[in-house]
Amino acid sequence: MSPAQFHRATGIADWRVTALGPQAVFVAPSLIEGSRLVPMVVAAAERHGVRPDVDLRPEAVVVRVPSGEDGIPAAATDFARAVSEGAASLGLSPDPARVQSVGVYVAEHSGADVRPFFLAALGYDAVGDTDAADPLRTGPVLAFNPLTGDAPGRGRTHLDVFVPADQAQARVDAAIAAGGRLVDDANAPAWWTLASPDNHGIDIASWTDTYE
Repeated sequence: MSPAQFHRATGIADWRVTALGPQAVFVAPSLIEGSRLVPMVVAAAERHGVRPDVDLRPEAVVVRVPSGEDGIPAAATDFARAVSEGAASLGLSPDPARVQSVGVYVAEHSGADVRPFFLAALGYDAVGDTDAADPLRTGPVLAFNPLTGDAPGRGRTHLDVFVPADQAQARVDAAIAAGGRLVDDANAPAWWTLASPDNHGIDIASWTDTYE
């Protein structure tokens, strides 16, 4: 299913969709309190045939349903609903403002192929013809894009930060208030292109949360 179809389901208000799939963050007062949600996540995953990623931290529990080649698994809504019910029963509050995923775009000289280097250095797996991913899905996804009309031997990186649609404007405003500048908002609210004070590029992107 698409992100928009996912969001039309009932009982999943705690969840948002980023580039990696549906995700929820449940704030926990301690590691022990947060750990009590993990067996509920495992039980819901077994019951609905979903293979989620669970990240347990002292501050929160992050639960994600990785998207596949066909989009979000159909069972993701039932799974998400069950996890939210479990979190509520434990008194763990959702915090959509903390939901995000990060992608790193590596621009390479048009005559270079730098992906093998990054695959070897990071221990990543190749994805398709242009991307690379952490096999455990803990690090950012990399995409490699050739430059045209560039100087040989030079490359640059660009970050994409995927955030919930209802959090995107606040993230943009915060980045500008912190010294950034708006480069291009022609594609807003799908994404905004910003630059740091020393001109590093970053996109704040929300389209993955609403895409049909």
